[in-house]
Amino acid sequence: MLSCPSLSKSLFASGVLLLLVGCGAPTEEELGSLESEVTSSEAALLPACPASPELSEVVEHACVHAELGPFEPVTAATLGAPVLVDVSTPHTAYNITLPPSSQSWGWAGRVSFLPDASGEFAFMLSRERGLRIYDAATGAEVARECRYSVPTDVCGALKTAIIADLEAGTEYHLEFHALLSCNASFSLLIEEAAHPHEG
Repeated sequence: MLSCPSLSKSLFASGVLLLLVGCGAPTEEELGSLESEVTSSEAALLPACPASPELSEVVEHACVHAELGPFEPVTAATLGAPVLVDVSTPHTAYNITLPPSSQSWGWAGRVSFLPDASGEFAFMLSRERGLRIYDAATGAEVARECRYSVPTDVCGALKTAIIADLEAGTEYHLEFHALLSCNASFSLLIEEAAHPHEG
């Protein structure tokens, strides 16, 4: 359940966006301020992940791939369009580009992920803003467990990790949004969160 501060921040961000839309095209400065507010609201809605050796190992392993590859450039599907872009290959840094949003300001898109095992997965991003996860068959949003802000001394190439518990053989759509062009291109790495990593 949302706490009042989180709900207030979320309502504030929504209200600012409505004002900007009503007043014409927002400036880059206005969008930057709103992007920062939305990112803060996202962070407030998710608890911080407890520190653990396993999570540190996952992030350190992913950092190697974020810096050295292999890299796979992909363009996300526009919201409402069929999702044909798959990001299921482990140990791969997907360089995602979001298309312009047809539903609001900025950029937005979805990619597909099909886990080959059940359990917790870490979705690691090179940007602060996170993602939302949906069951591809039902459209139901999947609960995200926690958020981890990656310390710069652990990995300079990754900034955020989102942990979610997923089922093997179920297709998921990962949805991303950005108000600023600098957040519309970023890296994504997905690894199992509770197993030793090789490769």
